[in-house]
Amino acid sequence: MSVKTIAILPGDGIGPEVMAEATKVLKIIQGKYNLRFEYKYAQVGGAAWDKYRCHLPEDTITICRKSDAILFGSVGGRVSEQASEKWSGVEVNSLLGLRKTFNLYANLRPAKLYPALTSASPLRADIAKKGFDILVVRELTGGIYFGEPKGRIGYGENEKAFDTMVYAKHEIRRIAHIAFKAARTRKKKVTSIDKANVLTTMVFWREVIEEVAKEYPDISYEPMYVDNAAQQLVICPSHFDVMLCGNMFGDILSDQAAAITGSLGMLPSASLADGRFGMYEPGGGSAPDIAGQGISNPIAQIMSAAMMLRYSFDMNEAFKDIARAIESTLDEGYRTQDIRQPDCKLIGTKKMGSLIAEKILSS
Repeated sequence: MSVKTIAILPGDGIGPEVMAEATKVLKIIQGKYNLRFEYKYAQVGGAAWDKYRCHLPEDTITICRKSDAILFGSVGGRVSEQASEKWSGVEVNSLLGLRKTFNLYANLRPAKLYPALTSASPLRADIAKKGFDILVVRELTGGIYFGEPKGRIGYGENEKAFDTMVYAKHEIRRIAHIAFKAARTRKKKVTSIDKANVLTTMVFWREVIEEVAKEYPDISYEPMYVDNAAQQLVICPSHFDVMLCGNMFGDILSDQAAAITGSLGMLPSASLADGRFGMYEPGGGSAPDIAGQGISNPIAQIMSAAMMLRYSFDMNEAFKDIARAIESTLDEGYRTQDIRQPDCKLIGTKKMGSLIAEKILSS
């Protein structure tokens, strides 16, 4: 029997609640595919602060190093508490710290509008009816989030703050290859997002992407300015197949793409290094305002676990089992609060996880 070790980092807010539903689904997968998942639980974010006085303790990093993949929940506290010692810099210290430590440079964020959720989308009805299935490929360890120098200088009215956007050619090339290879398994189209009309870094980005595009003559390639991309996501999202983005633009546009699916609670993601190792997390955040109420949407966490099966464990059929179970559950009208529609069957976090698990078991 094959054994896979998974570092489980539930984190804060709704993280532990939705993580429990993901492991519930993985339990069914174990039985169906005759393998065993060994879970190594570790603390991160605010959950780690009280014990370790840091957001990403060395104990957690060690557990992650000894695992085959990381399944991550969420980090962060209430907006009103962000300046406190416990919560200040929590995402930078934990999420960005893990990405940099394990060189998780490729972030894959699928955004799909399920037919059953058409009316839950904020898009105009005729646009939503066309549907969309987008994969945002985001470069994750470079760009303005990691560029140096950054800081603050001066005093009083002359005080200034600055960040630096930096990309090396090899960083752009490697994420471009990820995007073009992904497009080969989809609709064979890559749209590269930049701001080459203003930023020198983005002129360089476009030049390198165009070099890589020549290596994939079977893939349709187009560059697009980020402001136009933001517009097209709400005017005609079906235009996109694979969106290739730098770190900051990918962060923003992937959240926008998730929002037009009906809820951020529907957005899974994979953050990959070279080889099979990766970290898998939902995109919706810790949502402390609803934590403990049993109403959070576990689908993004469950689909993140499914992406782990596909990319880290090469279990594509298991991935499809979970994806089909989610779609079937939605088709039957079951909804959590965030995707509530008229005449739906409103259920809680645990019930949604159980229904999905049951459908996998019976398939």
